[in-house]
Amino acid sequence: MRSTVIVRLLLGLPLMLLSPLLLASGSWDMTPGVTDISQQVFNLHRIILYVCIVIGLGVFGMMFWSILHHRKSKGAVAAHFHESTVVEIIWTIIPFIILIGMAIPATKVLVAMNDTGDSTMTVRVTGSQWKWNYEYLTYDDDKDVGVSFFSVLSTPREQYERQGKGFGASNTPDFKAHPNYLLEVDRPLVIPSGQKVRFLITSDDVIHAWWVPDFALKRDAVPGFVNEIWADVPVGKEGIFRGRCAELCGKDHAFMPIVVEVKSKADFKVWLAEAKTRAAADAKASAASVDYKFPSLDAAMKEGEGVYVARCAACHQVSGAGLPPMFPALKGSKMATEKAGLKDHINIILAGKNAMPAWKAILTPREMAAVTTYERNAWGNATGDIVQPSEFAK
Repeated sequence: MRSTVIVRLLLGLPLMLLSPLLLASGSWDMTPGVTDISQQVFNLHRIILYVCIVIGLGVFGMMFWSILHHRKSKGAVAAHFHESTVVEIIWTIIPFIILIGMAIPATKVLVAMNDTGDSTMTVRVTGSQWKWNYEYLTYDDDKDVGVSFFSVLSTPREQYERQGKGFGASNTPDFKAHPNYLLEVDRPLVIPSGQKVRFLITSDDVIHAWWVPDFALKRDAVPGFVNEIWADVPVGKEGIFRGRCAELCGKDHAFMPIVVEVKSKADFKVWLAEAKTRAAADAKASAASVDYKFPSLDAAMKEGEGVYVARCAACHQVSGAGLPPMFPALKGSKMATEKAGLKDHINIILAGKNAMPAWKAILTPREMAAVTTYERNAWGNATGDIVQPSEFAK
């Protein structure tokens, strides 16, 4: 019986040790990526994997050989001896050489990954609960690009919260028809191919992590700190690459995707010119919205509901019940139901508070007025207040 067990172990050992190698040939392996750095990381991963397999075969092979040939049924008698200086020197030197052999290529790759010099473009990436802000700082000789926008999950909230009909009668997503479900955004980050792009990673609330596997990029976004990484996608490798936040950052951590669109240099310049035009138009529209006046409470409520669901419901919930104490309830709150709380309500939306961002940099005065009106009249709050955009310009 014991011999049968040992034989089975010996037969299963090679399969167990070679399973990483078998996985390496399939889709479960590490992503090779499209950049030179990602290829270096992938090759380093393979080297370390092979070294571990060889060590595993040697160690476990010797162990099971010893068990098989020195078992009690064969009359083996345990040897009695003290330390062996030679053996101890050997099993110290061999691992030391192996570690040094692995450390040299690993260090070279690590140094290359952190070398952000000679970059053509710099983009600041700021994580916020639960979206990304991309600010183009420099590009070639342009030291003030002036393009900045938020990138937010574009999947309707009612789909992934199962509050609406979603996909199909069973309300279950059809992943074959929608392979990028929960990985689509309203505005992707766009970068040029064949040029080195430096990313400055930070956060304005909690710790996030910006991760794009195809670029072998992953850096923590830490409030008050700036981490650097870079990418240089070769010409001919243009396309759309996806990632996600890789640091548990709160309730909607799973709904914080990253989409990077790589364009040729010529196409990127066209896109950048269009983005600058759009930024100027958005700034003009934001300024003009101050003079807009909602004609009725219903008009303000309808517009405000759309803003609330898209921007506020993740924290304060569609029902307005919030997630106290981090995200207080708006339904029935003194701030949203009393006339005296209107000033504080406006100030909090403008400047933010605790985990809540300053919406002044994100929404137009018209959008802020609409959502404030909605919060003061939804869920039975019924103050009757119609907050106008001009009140957010004071």
